[in-house]
Amino acid sequence: MEIAILGLGRMGGNMVRRLRRDDHRVIAWNRSPEPVREAEGHGAIGSYTLDEMLGHLSAPRVIWMMVPHGDPVDTMIGDLLPRLDSGDILIDGGNSNWKKSVERSERVRAAGVNYLDIGVSGGIWGLEIGYCLMIGGDEPSFKHVEPAFQTLAPENGYRLVGPNGAGHFAKMIHNGIEYGMMQAYAEGFELMDASPYDYDLHGIADLWNSGSVVRSWLLELAGRAFAEDPDMEAIRGYVEDSGEGRWTIEQSIDTAVPAPVLTLALMMRFRSRQEDSYSARVVAALRKEFGGHAVKSSED
Repeated sequence: MEIAILGLGRMGGNMVRRLRRDDHRVIAWNRSPEPVREAEGHGAIGSYTLDEMLGHLSAPRVIWMMVPHGDPVDTMIGDLLPRLDSGDILIDGGNSNWKKSVERSERVRAAGVNYLDIGVSGGIWGLEIGYCLMIGGDEPSFKHVEPAFQTLAPENGYRLVGPNGAGHFAKMIHNGIEYGMMQAYAEGFELMDASPYDYDLHGIADLWNSGSVVRSWLLELAGRAFAEDPDMEAIRGYVEDSGEGRWTIEQSIDTAVPAPVLTLALMMRFRSRQEDSYSARVVAALRKEFGGHAVKSSED
């Protein structure tokens, strides 16, 4: 099929390459020219302006945005919408807030343009093993773009999960669960690292991936990380969050659905950014005051 990919970062650029493997006609656009030239090297048609990009497409035009969530999506929609025709299909494949996706879909559909919000999982490995696609929108648009989904996803790796907003809602919860899984693995490996035994943590990760109930792709990646840096000496324990974890916890509060594991996993990411936690200092001071417990000096 024919499709434009807008935004050629780590995900968008690899999606172009995977689509070209099945000979889809891909038009590639990016704000900076270097990624466009790289996409051309993989057989895509490079475009250096939005008008040039749209001129390469035939109706109904399919435009897949892979830009950061928030203002960049709204700016892109604002730039594109006056240029689009009724029946065109606009896709947001970034990690947008699902509530914003509902609002954007209403705005876009009011102009006669169809809208799909797609949660995309797979990271930098998507080029090799495919992307899991959680798709929100209407059935006709889904069917029209399905040939691209079939190329981008592994077997059984894409699904129309509901109307607009449902794709990004599913991706939000997916990433909230991911936070909890990663935190559980991290705590378990730290306990083994601090144990009286000299564990080969790479070996443990490989062992657990052979038939145990905690086997997973994340555990495979942990094994790779331990193989490269057994003592994790090259990495600082500073962990960012990209939005979906926070939104998951906000959703649990809004709907009064308890999510203590996911909430604590997010809190631990906040804690990772504090070299010397103020709250921990308060706790130490209180223990000293009520119990005379020893404290460490800030100069130690």
